[in-house]
Amino acid sequence: MHRGKGMKFVGDSRVPAERKPNIPKDYSEFPGKTEAFWPNFLLKEWMVGAVFLIGYLCLTIAHPSPLERIADPTDTGYLPLPDWYFLFLYQLLKYTYASGPYNAIGAFIIPGIAFGALMLAPFLDRGPERRPAKRPLATGFMLLGVAAVFYLTWESVVSVDWEAKEAQGEIREEVAIDTEADGYKIMQEQTCLTCHGENLQGGPAASALTGLDLSAEEIADIAKNGQGSMPAGIFKGSDEELKTLSEFIANIGKEE
Repeated sequence: MHRGKGMKFVGDSRVPAERKPNIPKDYSEFPGKTEAFWPNFLLKEWMVGAVFLIGYLCLTIAHPSPLERIADPTDTGYLPLPDWYFLFLYQLLKYTYASGPYNAIGAFIIPGIAFGALMLAPFLDRGPERRPAKRPLATGFMLLGVAAVFYLTWESVVSVDWEAKEAQGEIREEVAIDTEADGYKIMQEQTCLTCHGENLQGGPAASALTGLDLSAEEIADIAKNGQGSMPAGIFKGSDEELKTLSEFIANIGKEE
């Protein structure tokens, strides 16, 4: 048999005398495909971040945060609402199984399970597939969570009277009230301040009496015959007292 005839080399079992360290190739060996992390890549990231930051600051200057009046602990009719990204949790607390004696379930247990599952997702689904169709459990839970958040947020939004909410939180200019005036004393005697407040700022059962665009005659008619949530017959004083009261309210905040 001739040398090499009928023989095949399937590998090289020789061990090199000089071992070279397994160092990855430098980025310069791949022109046009890679770049140095510092400063090339990081500088680009900083520039993009700076553009978004400046844009965000411009938006905050052009559209300031909507502020409301100072909180009044005696106003039981005020409707508090969290920021929009917490509305779904706020809506969850309205259901019987997550409110009242079960408040801990809606406030801690259900959100804790949801966010805990989100954090454990990489450990619960360790399959090699990355296509959503090949990961039915992960895709299903994700769609279920997104649908639940959208549904709860929508339910919370549509159940709020936004016009009344805006009126409740409207910032009103403070007006000095002459508590020694005859009209104010008549309001004290007629228990008007119980609903309208000592500073006539209004409350959950009555509107504010400062800055009204009504004449004294219109105010007297409302005090006698009622309007809206105010029933008729509340004022039980004389006609002279009614005139004094209506003129006092009509002149609040107006220059002499």
